[in-house]
Amino acid sequence: MDLRIFTEPQQGATYDTLLTVAKATEDLGFDAFFRSDHYLRMGSVDGLPGPTDAWITLAGLARETKRIRLGTLMTAGTFRLPGVLAIQVAQVDQMSGGRVELGLGAGWFEEEHKAYGIPFPKEKFARLEEQLEIVTGLWATEAGKSFDFHGKFYDLTESPALPKPAQAKVPVLIGGHGAVRTPRLAARYADEFNIPFASVEDTERQFGRVRAAAEEAGRGADALTYSNALVACVGKDDADVARRAAVIGREVEELKANGLAGSPAEVVEKIGRYAEAGAQRIYLQILDLDDLDHLELISSQVQSQLS
Repeated sequence: MDLRIFTEPQQGATYDTLLTVAKATEDLGFDAFFRSDHYLRMGSVDGLPGPTDAWITLAGLARETKRIRLGTLMTAGTFRLPGVLAIQVAQVDQMSGGRVELGLGAGWFEEEHKAYGIPFPKEKFARLEEQLEIVTGLWATEAGKSFDFHGKFYDLTESPALPKPAQAKVPVLIGGHGAVRTPRLAARYADEFNIPFASVEDTERQFGRVRAAAEEAGRGADALTYSNALVACVGKDDADVARRAAVIGREVEELKANGLAGSPAEVVEKIGRYAEAGAQRIYLQILDLDDLDHLELISSQVQSQLS
């Protein structure tokens, strides 16, 4: 079971804070550092000092880390033109020496679009499908040849399809809870399918849908990696768990029901239940980015048992 660190910087984080967490992620043996792609805080937090851009952040981290994978859960398709996104991701992949992964979603948070003047289209899913075809098509185009695409939303003519990523194939992540279109899209384009903040039962059900869609598409169910994103709140004892829950404004019992919370033994047991449901990778949503002791505890007493 791979454990990855997943952050939500729109809730309030500077680049320096994210760099500190990314370096701890690397030093403590985690597999990857991922971040959300949002421009507006959620809930009652003040979000200070304000948002940071996901791909600018990852470009910086690409030069200041050496081993960990870097990526997004998920880049909002509404934020970037697909041709521009393909250039951005390829460049950051080159800057990292081939350690980037692209999570791409349709975009959903209408308020952040209003706050920063970003158009919020009605037909987001059909747009996402074209974006995936364009981004992956640009990367896959043989050097020296051009790429053309003529769709409902985007039109590319004689694109040189440059630059190329350092990796022969940048892993693409698709995720969500949709029962029909999401599995179909994942079966066609995804290297990894991620279901965020889902129960064990819902996880097993959704993984089953994606596996069936992949078989139907002729890829084979095992062609994809299957993962969860879950909030983490681990403590050495009950008081430690309660303290960490209070800092992030959550109740312990709610966290235990909906995430990975409790003692290391409790968390290892629950991760085992997700593994039985088909999960091969877990993204640990870390909400208090100043609590590096939390990461150390998870590394030494949770991750060590899983490896």
